[in-house]
Amino acid sequence: MKILVTGGAGFIGSHLTDAFIELGHEVVVVDNLVTGRKENLNPKAKFYEADIRGAEIAEIFAREEFQVICHQAAQMDVRKSVADPRYDADVNIIGTLNLLEQAGKTGVQSILFASSGGAMYGEQEQFPAEEEHRTWPASPYGITKLTCEKYIAFFGKNYGMKYGLMRYANVYGPRQSPHGEAGVVAIFTSRLLAGEQPIINGEGKQTRDYVYVGDVVRANVAALNYAHSDYFNVGTGIETDVNELFGHLNKITGNRAQEQHGEAKPGEQMRSVLDWSKAKRLLGWEPQMKLSDGLTETVKWFQNRAKYS
Repeated sequence: MKILVTGGAGFIGSHLTDAFIELGHEVVVVDNLVTGRKENLNPKAKFYEADIRGAEIAEIFAREEFQVICHQAAQMDVRKSVADPRYDADVNIIGTLNLLEQAGKTGVQSILFASSGGAMYGEQEQFPAEEEHRTWPASPYGITKLTCEKYIAFFGKNYGMKYGLMRYANVYGPRQSPHGEAGVVAIFTSRLLAGEQPIINGEGKQTRDYVYVGDVVRANVAALNYAHSDYFNVGTGIETDVNELFGHLNKITGNRAQEQHGEAKPGEQMRSVLDWSKAKRLLGWEPQMKLSDGLTETVKWFQNRAKYS
């Protein structure tokens, strides 16, 4: 199949590009390189440096005649979405609509979408949260992801496109950027290896469900091969608080840094953890990477990157 991967020079998108190419698919990457990096690009993928909101998207769709869209490009920083919700909506909603309109016009058969279970459910009422948990996002970022899901379902029904809405937990692993506010694993790892002091927001008791990028890739591949449209949590069902995470990384990096706490971030969600049993039942998928092993692989990647950068 010919697959468009938006954000294919980014963290998750580049891993998906690699997997699709390894499986024998033809992959085209669209990335504006705002957060993506050329070094992440698979040389076997055709690359367009373009913004998903741009007019050039229509030309790319007409030229390439995609069968599948794997839509990973996004403004993904929750705090940035709070500071500038208009920009967040422009990238995430308008950009997605631009893709969907072209998908409808050019006969795209299937869409995989990087949604967010962590942001979409808001402050949870059940732990872990199933897909039927109420959706009450606590941030503009979560609102845009929920809105995009609704638009994708609408276009899917009206244009006969199959879709897989993949509600990620907190994804971590090699190639994650340590810059900005998103990606606490990458941020802590980068600072610890540089001998700098990571700052834990508030008391550090906020919990997240950390899922390894390789497991996320396998979930997308399973959804690509699934015959029906649906939405799936992609997580581990295990809560880890920030203090625990810091302790793991401190040990793996061989650092002896002490916990240092800063001010709590206003509106930060306190607990987030996803039930992945639906993906197990319908896709035959389950998370395989243990947190300690995944963090070790991530630290190794950062160490090698520092050696050769």
